[in-house]
Amino acid sequence: MSQRILIIDDEAHVRQMMRLALETSGYEVGEAQDGSEGLKLYADGSGWNAVVLDQRMPGMDGLETLRRLRAPNPGARIIMATAYASIELAVDAMKLGATDFVRKPMTPEALRNAVAAALARKIEPAPVAREPVASEQESTSPGVVKTITLNGFSILDEAEEKSQVPSERRFVVVGPDENRQEVLVLIDEEPVGYVERMTRRRLPPESSFWTEQSRDLLSDYLWDEGKVPPSGKLTLKDFDPDKLPIAERWKES
Repeated sequence: MSQRILIIDDEAHVRQMMRLALETSGYEVGEAQDGSEGLKLYADGSGWNAVVLDQRMPGMDGLETLRRLRAPNPGARIIMATAYASIELAVDAMKLGATDFVRKPMTPEALRNAVAAALARKIEPAPVAREPVASEQESTSPGVVKTITLNGFSILDEAEEKSQVPSERRFVVVGPDENRQEVLVLIDEEPVGYVERMTRRRLPPESSFWTEQSRDLLSDYLWDEGKVPPSGKLTLKDFDPDKLPIAERWKES
């Protein structure tokens, strides 16, 4: 029996693209043009295996629709489709039970990857309210970001064989096909020096602060490119000045 995917998006041409992409992979697809219609079609969720939900829609937005979809079915697999990714959105969506993010506009492959990853995820029995909440320090909370997949890819903790070099971080990326690939992030001296100059405190390369910045860099790459770096390496060269307050308050875990 085919797995059934519900698409909730206010743009007809986007729904058509998604439908064609999923139907060619053997999925049965339903459509709704807004949150209200989506809730009616979804009902108690028993007839659907996953939902692809647009984040920005007129009327009931994606997060409110997400909350209502999860009410009768806490184990619902919800894939948020958005062009406006942010840590705040990720935290809010994760607290409400989203399992995956896919970037708009998307390729058919990226959509299929996101759906495959969501369907492969084991349903967590824990109540939605018990999902982790980001603290003031942890605006890039590892407990939230690591459990969200981007375009079908998820980032695990650092690789078992951690690098002995302070300016290196090793992560394992799990793809939609469940294959695991190690990615090495190199931390350049420039952002470390910049943070020290601007905050007047030393956060050396071995600090957990740079582990989180390295994870953010890898997350951004997976979000923007929809693939693992071909070389298996990234270099952290730049630092967002908006993150300086986080650096000022950072406490080692």
